[in-house]
Amino acid sequence: MTELIITEKPSSARKVAAALADKAPVQKKSKGGSYFEVIHNKKVIYITSAVGHLYGLVEKDKKGWTYPVFDIKWDASYKSHKDLKYVKGYIDTISTLAKKCDEFTVACDYDVEGEVIGYNVVRYACKKKDANRMKFSTLTKGDLVKSYENKLKHLDWGQAFAGETRHYLDWYYGINLSRALTAAVKSTGAFKVMSAGRVQGPALKLLVDREREIQAFVSEPFWLIKLEGDYKKSKVEASHNKDKIFDKKVMEKILKVVKGEKEAKIAKIKRTKRNQAPPFPFNLINLQSESYNLFRITPKETLALAQTLYLAGVTSYPRTSSQQLDPKLGFKKILTDLSKQPQYDGLCKDLLKKGTLKPNNGKKTDPAHPAIYPTGQVPGELKDREKKIYDLIVKRFMATFAEPAVRETMEVSLDVKAEIFIAKGTRTVEENWHVFYKPYVKLEEITLPDLKEGEIVNVKKIFKEDKETQPPKRFNQSSILKELEKRNLGTKATRADILDRLFQRGYVEGVQIHVTKHGMETLTVLEKYAPTIVDEKLTADFEADMVKIREGKEKQENVLEKAKKFLTKLLADFKKKEKVIGKEILASVRETEDIQNFIGKCTECKEGRLMMRRGKFGKFIACDKYPECKKTFNLPNTGLIKNTDKVCEVCGHPMILVINKGKRPLDVCINQDCKSKTSDEEKKEIEKIEQKKIEKKCPKCGKDLILRKSVYGSFLACPGYPKCKYTESLESNDKFKKDVKKDKEEKKK
Repeated sequence: MTELIITEKPSSARKVAAALADKAPVQKKSKGGSYFEVIHNKKVIYITSAVGHLYGLVEKDKKGWTYPVFDIKWDASYKSHKDLKYVKGYIDTISTLAKKCDEFTVACDYDVEGEVIGYNVVRYACKKKDANRMKFSTLTKGDLVKSYENKLKHLDWGQAFAGETRHYLDWYYGINLSRALTAAVKSTGAFKVMSAGRVQGPALKLLVDREREIQAFVSEPFWLIKLEGDYKKSKVEASHNKDKIFDKKVMEKILKVVKGEKEAKIAKIKRTKRNQAPPFPFNLINLQSESYNLFRITPKETLALAQTLYLAGVTSYPRTSSQQLDPKLGFKKILTDLSKQPQYDGLCKDLLKKGTLKPNNGKKTDPAHPAIYPTGQVPGELKDREKKIYDLIVKRFMATFAEPAVRETMEVSLDVKAEIFIAKGTRTVEENWHVFYKPYVKLEEITLPDLKEGEIVNVKKIFKEDKETQPPKRFNQSSILKELEKRNLGTKATRADILDRLFQRGYVEGVQIHVTKHGMETLTVLEKYAPTIVDEKLTADFEADMVKIREGKEKQENVLEKAKKFLTKLLADFKKKEKVIGKEILASVRETEDIQNFIGKCTECKEGRLMMRRGKFGKFIACDKYPECKKTFNLPNTGLIKNTDKVCEVCGHPMILVINKGKRPLDVCINQDCKSKTSDEEKKEIEKIEQKKIEKKCPKCGKDLILRKSVYGSFLACPGYPKCKYTESLESNDKFKKDVKKDKEEKKK
C-alpha cells in the first residue's frame, strides 16, 4: 500500500514529512517540482505540495470583453497566467506520483480555501473522486502525527462545496461587473480598467457613506469651562459638571458667578474600583486590528506575517474567527516550552504557579480552528516585523490566563459658589494581566492627589474653551475591518485583500481612509444604475447561503442559479445605459488623476502647474504650459510618488513623498540642485570629480563613471544607461551614512 499526501505549500510538505518519517525523509526532484519519500510504520508515503491554487476558474469559450458570462470551468492556472508557468511542474509531479499510489490524503490548510485546493488536486491531478482528510491547526510534529492517525475517511464536502460556490460567485460578480464598468468607459473612446465585486461594492459604499457624513457635517459651537488649581502643591484640573455647554448665555452666567474666586471646596469624593478582564485570545481580525493600531502594519501584511510564523511551526493557523482556546491544546506544555526563550521565562513561570490555567475566552467560535496561539516551539531567525507579530501573539496568549487588572476611578466634586466642577483620575491599582501584555497595554493613567472632603483647593484660574462639534472619524485599516466583520461582509481571509484592492484601484487613499473623487463617483454611478450591487444585504445573504451549504442545508446549484438570474437582469439594464455611465466614470477618473498628479505651481514660468507624468524612461514632473514652458524634473524610477502640500524651506520648490517598501516614507525636494541635498564633504568630492582629480571605472562595462543628480542628491553612474544601469554613492555620502548609523548604535547603548 502506497499513499500520497498533498499539502498546500512546500514548507508544509517538509514539516509533514519530518513528522511522519520513521527515519530521515528523502527529498526528490521531479518534473519541475519536488516531493518527499518517507517510511511510516513500514508504509511508503509520498508527500508533495500544491503551492496554493493550482487551478483557477476560466471561461470555457472566451469572446473578448462580453458580459454577462457564466459558462466557466476549472483549469490549470499556468495555462491562463504567464507568471504561473512554474505551476505545471507541481501538477506534473502530483500526477506522476498519483499513478504509483492507491491511497490519497489531503493535508492542505483546514478551511474552505484549503478544501477547494485539495479537492481540485484530487479530482484533476490525481483523477480521483475522494480522499482522506487531515485536520490540524499547527505544524508541530505532535499535532501532525495526531492528525494523520485520526484522519477523516473523506474530504470535508461541506467545506469543499461552500468554497467552490464562493469562487463561482466571486467570479460571476467580479468579472461581469468589472467588464461592464470597463466597457462603459471604452464606449466613450477611452480606456481604464475598472474593478467591482460582490463584496468590494458594499465595502466601498461603507467608506463613501462615511465620507458623505463628514462632508455634510455642520459644526456647532459649544464651550467647556475649566478650572486649574493646586492642593498642597499638587496640580488639580477640573471641568464644569455641565460638560459641553451649547447655550452661550448659560456659559456667560457661570463665568460671571465664579469670576475672581480663589477657593474651591472639596464637596464630595467618590472612589470606585473595578476589575478589568484580561483580553480575549486573538482571532485574525483582532490580530490585524491590534497590529495596525500598534505597529501600523496593514491587515494584508499582518496576515502574510502570521502565515509565515504558522509555516515555521511557531504559531497556529491564523485564518480563524475563534476567540477560544481549548484545554486540549495543552496550555501547561506550551508555557513550559515558551519558558525556554529568555524573554518569556519569568512570565511563563509565574503563570505555571497557578493551580488551573483557564483562558479568558471570547464568544466567537470557528468550526475549523481555535484562536491563534504560540506552539511553544522556539523560532529560528525572525525578521523585524515577524518578531513583532510573534511577540504580540505570545504576550496576548499569556495575558489571557492572568488575573483581571484592578483599576480605581476617583471622582471629586469641587464647589465654587454652588457651581460644581468635576476632577477625575483613573489609575491601575493591580496590574495583573497588564504585566503579561506589556508593552501593548495602552491605558491613560491620571492620578489625583490624596484629596479630602471639606478641604480647600486653591483656584489659579477658571476659564472657557471655545470648541465645536466634530464630524465622524474616518475609518482606518483597523476600524474598517471590524465594520466589515460586524456586517458579515467578506470572510476573515478575504477582507484585507478587498481593502487592498480598493487602494490599488484608486478608490481610496490615506492612513485615515479618504475616498477619492474617482471612488465617490464610481459608487454614485453604481448606486444610480445598479443599486443592488452595493447593497450589503445581498452580499450578507449569499454569505449566509454559503454557511448553509457548508452545513448541508442548501445546495450549491440553487445558490448559483439565484446569482445568475440576478446578474442577468441587472447587467441587461446596465448595458442600455453604457455610454452615459462611461462618461460619468471617465470624468471622475480624469479629475482624480489631475488631483493626484498635481505637485505644485511651476517655479519657472509662475503660471503653469507642475504635474507628474510618465514617459519612455519612467516618471517625471513637467509644467502643463508646455511647449511655452519646458521646465521638467526627474523622479526616482522606484517607489510610490505622492504629492504633498509642503514646500522646501531651503529653495522654495514643492516637496514630494517617496514611499519604498520596507523603508520609512521620505519627504524630498524636487529640485536636484537644492543646497539641502549636498553636504560640505560631498561638495569637495564633487569638485574633485568635475576637475578629473578623481576617476572611477564602471565595474560592469569599464566606462568612466560620470556625475549624476537625482532628487536624493548627487551620485556616480555609468554613461552607458539604459544598457548599463550601474550606479554608486559618493564616498562622502557613504561616510555620512556610516557616521549616522554609528551615532544611532551608540545612542542605543
